[in-house]
Amino acid sequence: MNERSSINIGGLEFGWDIEKGQFIFEGEESVLFWISSAMKEFFDTIEEISGEEASNLVFETTGFRQGLVVGKYFETIKEVGIEEAVELITNTYATAGWGRMTIKDLDLEKKTLVAELKDSWEYKINIAQGKATGGHFLPAHYAGIFTGLFSQNMWYKVVHHQIEGHETTVVEYFPSEISITRNIHELSRKKESTQIAQLNVLVDEKTKELQKLVDTLSSPIIPVLDGIVVVPLIGQFDEMRTEKLIVKTLSSLPSHKAEYLLLDLTGLDRDITPFTTNLIDKMVSAASLIGTKTILVGISSELAISISNAVEDFSKFNCFQTLQHGIYYALGQSGRQII
Repeated sequence: MNERSSINIGGLEFGWDIEKGQFIFEGEESVLFWISSAMKEFFDTIEEISGEEASNLVFETTGFRQGLVVGKYFETIKEVGIEEAVELITNTYATAGWGRMTIKDLDLEKKTLVAELKDSWEYKINIAQGKATGGHFLPAHYAGIFTGLFSQNMWYKVVHHQIEGHETTVVEYFPSEISITRNIHELSRKKESTQIAQLNVLVDEKTKELQKLVDTLSSPIIPVLDGIVVVPLIGQFDEMRTEKLIVKTLSSLPSHKAEYLLLDLTGLDRDITPFTTNLIDKMVSAASLIGTKTILVGISSELAISISNAVEDFSKFNCFQTLQHGIYYALGQSGRQII
């Protein structure tokens, strides 16, 4: 072969300039790749990096936008007739090794058609990849071409793929408001929704872990002397936290052989809620049923006012200003003293 040579096949011109390292197809520089090795590796790499869903959109978007570029060329020659232009498209792509495309049911008024693709390079790549479903590069690519040809945004629907065991890949084309930009935005929103959902799950898990830790650390049961235990009440109480504390405390009192339960109110919020007063009332009543007497300690003047305003019969509680006084009282009631 000479350093410069050309050949005409099917009315299309192929040329080579070995000195410049150029391959020319219809006057444009082109490149050649092996389908089942080099191109397969190209597709595999994109899918590996992007993931299946994103890579499908990458191939579809690339195919469509490349089709728009090619469509501009065919748009300039459609004066010869769209039927002739469509026929030229099929011959051009077949000559370039893209497989055979046959156009059926062309409706110029509705701007619809059906394309049958046989043994395309995308089909061969998918075979080499071991896939069971076909790709979307070529269907989207021809949608880009027909968009230019019909001067209207065209989209597609794959009826079935050749790789699924059919003789050909059948694709329907029609005018549509579907666009590549919209598809990209929808995938972005879908990914955002997925990430938000995953974040919500993580937040729920961490919240449960934190709540479990809070339940463990807040209001622990502290045995101070034989028969005397202290339960510090910290923060505010809602219905759930109130019930948990009552159950936890009452189930632990027998194991400590507690005669006296000292509820330390030092850590309570100044704003006493109905749940807090209900907790105190329930705790005293329930503890008495199993033989444990309850003493309230750590009551400041502000807290005393809040509790007296919230509890009707405050006189039924044994109350002391400090924990030390409460312990001394409990010891005295049991006939003991600290020496």
